[in-house]
Amino acid sequence: MALEFTDANFKEEVLDSEGVAVVDFWAEWCGPCRIIAPVIEELSKEYEGKVKVGKLNVDFNPEVSYHFNIRSIPTVLIIKNGEVVDRQVGVASKKALADKIEAVL
Repeated sequence: MALEFTDANFKEEVLDSEGVAVVDFWAEWCGPCRIIAPVIEELSKEYEGKVKVGKLNVDFNPEVSYHFNIRSIPTVLIIKNGEVVDRQVGVASKKALADKIEAVL
């Protein structure tokens, strides 16, 4: 199951941790976010133990959203060792996201 990232835990869970993290910025009212949600869940299962895959609700976590200049959702950031290495804005296929993850592993 995908992790839940928040303003409170983001630094510890993502920025200060080694390895790769995939963060889906979303909101409940966002139709495209609902389309990509099952893909994020599948990736979280497939990469369990290798990559932290989680979601951050922009409505409840404005600090992180502002810090990463999230202007459109869904936006998926791929972060490695605390640095953004890739960004996907809008709906993407599971294969497209998996290819981006594999490229940084």
